[in-house]
Amino acid sequence: MGVKTTLPSYELGFYALVVTCAVVYSGSGIFEASRDSMNRKAFRDGIKPGWHYFGRKMDMADFEWVMWFTSFRNVIIFALSGHVLFGKICSMTVPQYRAVMYMVYGISAVVGSMGLVYLMIILSHCLVLYSVALAKQKWLCYVAGLCCLATFKVEPFSSWQGGFVTGAFDLQDVLFYGGSTFTIMRCMSFALENSERKEGIYSIFDLLKYNFYLPFFFFGPVMTFDQFHAQVSTRELRRKDDEMRSIRVHALFHVGAIIAVDIFFHFFYILTLPSDLKFVNRLSDWSLAGLAYSNLVYDWVKAAVMFGVTNTIARLDHLDPPQPPKCITMLYVFAETHFDRGINDWLCKYVYDHLGENHDNILKELVATIATFAVTTLWLGPCEIVYIWSVFNCFGLNFELWVQKFFQLEPFAKLEAKMPESMSRRIRALFGAANFWAIVLYNILALNSLEFAQLVTKRLLLTGFPVSTLSIWFITYCGVQLIKERERILALEEEKCDKAKVE
Repeated sequence: MGVKTTLPSYELGFYALVVTCAVVYSGSGIFEASRDSMNRKAFRDGIKPGWHYFGRKMDMADFEWVMWFTSFRNVIIFALSGHVLFGKICSMTVPQYRAVMYMVYGISAVVGSMGLVYLMIILSHCLVLYSVALAKQKWLCYVAGLCCLATFKVEPFSSWQGGFVTGAFDLQDVLFYGGSTFTIMRCMSFALENSERKEGIYSIFDLLKYNFYLPFFFFGPVMTFDQFHAQVSTRELRRKDDEMRSIRVHALFHVGAIIAVDIFFHFFYILTLPSDLKFVNRLSDWSLAGLAYSNLVYDWVKAAVMFGVTNTIARLDHLDPPQPPKCITMLYVFAETHFDRGINDWLCKYVYDHLGENHDNILKELVATIATFAVTTLWLGPCEIVYIWSVFNCFGLNFELWVQKFFQLEPFAKLEAKMPESMSRRIRALFGAANFWAIVLYNILALNSLEFAQLVTKRLLLTGFPVSTLSIWFITYCGVQLIKERERILALEEEKCDKAKVE
């Protein structure tokens, strides 16, 4: 049934009330657990002194977030502010050479932060993959690119290359592996796009300009070469109507998100609590479910802030970068689950859509998803928890298609055609609610630990059955209906815009 199917307003109001009460009740349980555990010995490493005048300590278990906004904050602000200033001067004076200027500034920033040896390592990989790109053979580009990626993700090659970078400072490992692996993905995109080019080849300087664009170098997102090259080569730099206003609004939104996370971490220890399974096991089923869900929401917020900052700078440079990830709260379909839209776009274009085509054939879909998650596993770094995460998410993506095909069989298709569209929407939302929790349970594997994921699964599906299981399923069903209503409104607005353009 279509996405434009509506439900009575009183029914939607009831769903909103149920979800609101459930979130408040679950949140109060997490708040009480955070308050009671603030001085536990087991949490000393994750909780540090914070707002003394409120009597609260701060959850600092995520070292990456802490480093961004403490010791590494000034470096990030200085480097990106310099890029914005440098880019503005170039755009005003020599717009035709702005890509070259971005490259020069990016290389200078990489040398200044990581050293000359690291730059040589990056350039050597760029040179290898550029040489492979000259052959214009896609299979060779894939093999060479994945082998280069493996040298940063598989021992002993990873440690061997890392050993060349001397010195030690906060986030050195993050910058090393972030810049290196993003470089390989960009080089593969360049090689594959070069293979598609019918006449001539792209130059080595096109690859360097693409790779050393500073806002994307260390933290991404990955912007495919064809899009970057087309946008950065534009000489006539014009802003759309209200574009600067939109950029300012997005910048303020990300500043607000950073402040909100800082406040949140003083009252809800969602990252530290899962580290003590004995304490977490004493939480109610509702609080445990809320804790698992909160971890996914936080990881989405972190990704949205990180990519939002770099995207804002890219938009100031007259680029149209990949959008931030879709909020996990709005997801109940595995096909839309991703925390990095740039990598997702890359995988879809070069692997998933290439092998799966229209994603309607079960066998092709299976091959496409296995290949996609194989590349993703290498990208994340092969290890036991990543293997488990990949297998579960690969299964979830295929299972969606299997269920869809099953209910497209004649008996079920005829039955759905006879029932009202509103009833069809309700039935589909029940399956969507189950899918929502499958997404949550599969992804906390990578975000927390296998033990915490097992605990949540056991409590929600076994020891909590039937009361907790069915009540949480119903609340999730209410949430999915609200998501579907938002999708319906957006579809109607998009239809109106299309009609206005035609007229």
